[in-house]
Amino acid sequence: MTNNLSRKDEDAALVAKVSLTRDQTAFAQLYDFYAPRILSFLIRLRMPRTLAEDVTQDVMATLWRKPHLYDASKSSLATWLYRVARNRRIDLARRERLQPSGDNFDPDRVEEGMGMDTSMDGALDAGEREQKLRQVLQTLPPEQLTLVRLAFYEALTHSQIAAQTKLPIGTVKSRLRLAFSRLRRALEAAGTDKFE
Repeated sequence: MTNNLSRKDEDAALVAKVSLTRDQTAFAQLYDFYAPRILSFLIRLRMPRTLAEDVTQDVMATLWRKPHLYDASKSSLATWLYRVARNRRIDLARRERLQPSGDNFDPDRVEEGMGMDTSMDGALDAGEREQKLRQVLQTLPPEQLTLVRLAFYEALTHSQIAAQTKLPIGTVKSRLRLAFSRLRRALEAAGTDKFE
């Protein structure tokens, strides 16, 4: 791809190739870029590495098997893939919770390992927490919100963000740190006891 294309445009073009012609080279480019980021995302959510690797493979296989499910007009590919990964993680926790007790699986330990809050006292459920996070994101100053979106929805590194925004890397890191501090305080005030 040419350097003139944004990440979103480049991804949309690659997904179109995968969808229309089953282009393995296009898929390999997407895989090489997103698989490590998804794996890192899942590990940050405290999913055990082997499980995170399996979920990452499943997410990327979904992109290969069902590229038509991605709609570039609704979100970036990064957002879509992270959403698929998050949903797989939740599905896995729910499925494991329903397994017979004869196996060695402890659902509370897995949820704890995945950073999921299982307590009912004062905690927001996942849907409420996500809604609250969206509300809190809108309270961030525009310069912080832009960087948070680039870091998490576009999956850009600090260096890539600095290059794209033409800001010094120290400024990028400082603004992201301030944004996360603000998000953490707001979520704690809303009744969540941890911010992952």
